[in-house]
Amino acid sequence: MSEASAGRTGVALTERQKISWLRLIRSDNVGPIAFRDLINHFGTAENALDALPELSRRGGTKHSYRVASIAEAERELEASRRHGAIFVGIGEAAYPSALRQIDGAPPLLAMKGDLSAAARPSLGIVGSRNASVSGAKFAAMIARDAGRARYVVTSGLARGIDTAAHRASLDTGTIAALAGGLDKPYPPENIGLLEDITSGRGLAISEMPFGWEPRARDFPRRNRLIAGISLGVAIVEAAHRSGSLITARYAADFGRLVFAVPGSPLDPRCHGTNDLLKQGAIVTTGPEDVIEALAPLSQLELPLPGAREPDGQTGVPANASDSDRAAVSTALGPTPVEIDDIVRHTGLSPTQVYLLLLELDLAGRLHRHPGGLVSVAATE
Repeated sequence: MSEASAGRTGVALTERQKISWLRLIRSDNVGPIAFRDLINHFGTAENALDALPELSRRGGTKHSYRVASIAEAERELEASRRHGAIFVGIGEAAYPSALRQIDGAPPLLAMKGDLSAAARPSLGIVGSRNASVSGAKFAAMIARDAGRARYVVTSGLARGIDTAAHRASLDTGTIAALAGGLDKPYPPENIGLLEDITSGRGLAISEMPFGWEPRARDFPRRNRLIAGISLGVAIVEAAHRSGSLITARYAADFGRLVFAVPGSPLDPRCHGTNDLLKQGAIVTTGPEDVIEALAPLSQLELPLPGAREPDGQTGVPANASDSDRAAVSTALGPTPVEIDDIVRHTGLSPTQVYLLLLELDLAGRLHRHPGGLVSVAATE
């Protein structure tokens, strides 16, 4: 299959591959970046699963390493079926194309609803949970006009601005990104809204396991999905240190457009959005500001990167000695550095460095930062 045709149709995972992918991403210390690197090194998730305990041991783990079992993965697949959802791999056709492009895209997404929503260009709309009447009205106006322009509206199902954006785009298409499992929506008062989304032209997505209750640290992960799916993100009413500003930072890191609605300097709900404008966000005083800026981007046909398992690929892992391992550990410190700099500093091949970083990651001794930077974990 050519790269161009793969980009249009995707590469479907078999049931066996999907179980292996679930096991790999649910195993200890395997995040999206480690998952991708493991597939790149070992060719398949099955091969990577066999290597995990030894990699973790070589990385210096001080406890036994937990590999998710086949039974755990099968239970999660069964839970998805009970809830009318499916798991979609990063190389499959239904996976949101813009999300594939970000560093650390989830290898698997649980998805429920109209899968065609994920194939359309998206605008993210987020903002204050305790939104003003005018803020909610403005968010709804942007969402309605974006929907008429054939954009799907993506938000986080939160109170306030998120709710207004979802409700205004129910008829044209909306995506709700959840911080917990698809069966654990938050807040509880939006359960009915989520049902309206998934039973109509909308879609709910999550990278978390079924049964996972969202915690505070899961919401920034959810915000990353909103920014990654969208070509641009509109921020309507955001206080300092709000989750909406985290979404804006992710959007900027991913090369997405950031729109900010100016507000009164006397309203704390607008302090964050006004600061975004000072930092170069697009001034947004009407839906046309968003739609005109997005128009050139929505015509792009994005390529298909990410972890895939073509038939016959086995992978060739690199060899590394204890002295190599020591060189990489010495090169790392509390200050984030680029992996290319580690390669130059140690004189090792990129393949060796990536494998050694994987060992540290699986042992819980590596911290990954936005932009591909790495440092020793805080516990070091």
